[in-house]
Amino acid sequence: MRLADYSLHAYALPYARPVVWSDIVEEAAPFVLLRLTAESGETGVAEVSVKPTWGGVTARSLITTIEEIFIPLLRTLDMSDPHATRRALDRIPENLAAKCLVDNACWDLKAAQMQRPLWQTWQGSRRVELSWAVTRQTPQVMAAEAADMRERYGFRTLKVKGGQGVATDIEGIHAIRKAVGEDVALYVDCNGAYQLDNALDYARAVADAGARVIEDPCPFSPDPAFAALCADSPIPVLVDFYAWSLRDARLFLAQGAQALSAKPGRFGLSDCRLMQDAADAEGRGVVAGLMGESALGTFAALQFAAALRQPMLPAELTWYLAMTEQVTSELPVIENGCVTLPDTSSVASMVDWDAVKRFAL
Repeated sequence: MRLADYSLHAYALPYARPVVWSDIVEEAAPFVLLRLTAESGETGVAEVSVKPTWGGVTARSLITTIEEIFIPLLRTLDMSDPHATRRALDRIPENLAAKCLVDNACWDLKAAQMQRPLWQTWQGSRRVELSWAVTRQTPQVMAAEAADMRERYGFRTLKVKGGQGVATDIEGIHAIRKAVGEDVALYVDCNGAYQLDNALDYARAVADAGARVIEDPCPFSPDPAFAALCADSPIPVLVDFYAWSLRDARLFLAQGAQALSAKPGRFGLSDCRLMQDAADAEGRGVVAGLMGESALGTFAALQFAAALRQPMLPAELTWYLAMTEQVTSELPVIENGCVTLPDTSSVASMVDWDAVKRFAL
């Protein structure tokens, strides 16, 4: 399967309200979309979120890197085996966002060639349970949002963004618990806001408040200090931002990480599948993590989530709900906290190209 043509598109989708992440505030979500067309006529697409503090790229820098480095390489390859294509991409150092975008587009191209969705090829489940991420606001506003999303979509698990100060975080957990009731599971993501010396005390505090898992309470490395935190924490420690590669993920597993956040929108589907294999071999958990996806990126990431054999937590793939516009002709439909995957073979067939033009950067 040889490359015949490609195109790259940058766009931004507005949010219903400004979103406060740990490092930036956004009123719209910026993306780059890659479309690959094979000589045989099939088309595959992929999308990545372009936030410099998340992936080290802007839309312009990512597009330039793909056009100058990775498209010339793709033209030399048979893309019929996405894993082999990814190994060829990995001969180029760094450039994770570009590799992720190309990798996911190659998998979508493969799905188009096979005329069946990846979740079926990977023997996944059609029905996938999901969670919602409650981002940083005042505890009362976070509680109101949690109750609203629980009522509208039936989520049984909520991810609570911490990092606003220990007292505020605990107040937020209690407020959310009061708003949604006892039958909703909560876990906390701090995005590394606290220090390693205080991480264990923080884990104990959020566990006492009812959190079941803690994600990135502090910056850490796969070293003995991290191993001690995992061993002493009353709740499992989920590793996200500080594992930048498949190699990092394996090192964290070797130091006792109880779970990994595997993000198709950050690592690519090939490496996410290998991260799943590594975690399974150690008896550890994997979560299909949030990477700010639109509906387009969500459909792609759900292929991976559907094939997780024993997910530690529901997939975090609902962030598209925060956006008021999309570039797909259909949306994932969430009922009772779950989505039922369509039989559509390729995400490329769902793209609304007029919308891509309308929201172009």
